Amino acid sequence: MRVVEVTAYGGPEVLRMARRPEPEAGEAPGKVRVRLNAAGVTVADLRIRAGLYVHETGDLRPPFVLGTDFAGKLLDPAPGPEGSLPAGTRVAGFIPWLRELTGHGTYAEVVQVDPEWLAPVPDDVDFTAAASVPLAAVTARQALDRLLLTPGATLLVTGASGVVGRFAVQMAATAGLEVVAVGYEGDESELKVLGAKHCVTRGEPADVLRQLLDHVPDRVDGVFDGALVGPPMLAAVKDGGVFAALAPDRAPHPERDIRVETVLAEPDPRALTTILRQVADRELITRVADVMPLEEVAEAHRRAEAGRRPGRIVLLI
Repeated sequence: MRVVEVTAYGGPEVLRMARRPEPEAGEAPGKVRVRLNAAGVTVADLRIRAGLYVHETGDLRPPFVLGTDFAGKLLDPAPGPEGSLPAGTRVAGFIPWLRELTGHGTYAEVVQVDPEWLAPVPDDVDFTAAASVPLAAVTARQALDRLLLTPGATLLVTGASGVVGRFAVQMAATAGLEVVAVGYEGDESELKVLGAKHCVTRGEPADVLRQLLDHVPDRVDGVFDGALVGPPMLAAVKDGGVFAALAPDRAPHPERDIRVETVLAEPDPRALTTILRQVADRELITRVADVMPLEEVAEAHRRAEAGRRPGRIVLLI
């Protein structure tokens, strides 16, 4: 089968097409096979490829196959969050790549996955949209749950124009939080439609803080750091507030009784099932920026790192 291997840590040029044996039924005890139609290109993929998580990957070294998000069809029957899933079921999910550290990701035609990573995809959600959802939406959901903010609290969402940030804005607004969204200039109207009460233009942390204080002079109760700004954004949080970091190397040291939560999403099939239904019902909005063939993965990474087009880049497999 076709796969994409990371041949060394570095830029997009280290990605190459390769062939590996297709896994057989029962080859990995407790896992089932999914034939993929689509795989999302996530920030985690970019950071792993660049070597930013080398301390977390232990003895695992290139060549390995990247990829977390996926959507496709089951090749083997599997237990599901609400009953059994027969072979042929349309499913989506994400591989907890940094936890598993097998080097087998979703830039491949067939993957072996734990059934606990899977959720069924509603008929009116296509594979490319489904592949844009799992890691981003579950990360947003679990981070907001960890923040423990109550309705009426203020939340600053950095990276609100991005995939994870857009989900965080929508979920936080639905939960009754007052959201201040940090996004690209020109995205203000859309972010307000998604639920933001105020918008500030992304830029240097000092500029973001200045704009924030124009809207919330007393600073915010919490920060959801979708842009991985890290320690400079701690200044936006009032004493005793809370900060959600989405990468270990971007988590600030606590100060002023601020609670810092580092959130690395764990698969949650029930939550993902609900989220995909919300996408089908247009209660949650996802966005696909580009759909590209697997063979153009290096260009997909370049576009993802450029970062300006909102939405997930999805690889067609």
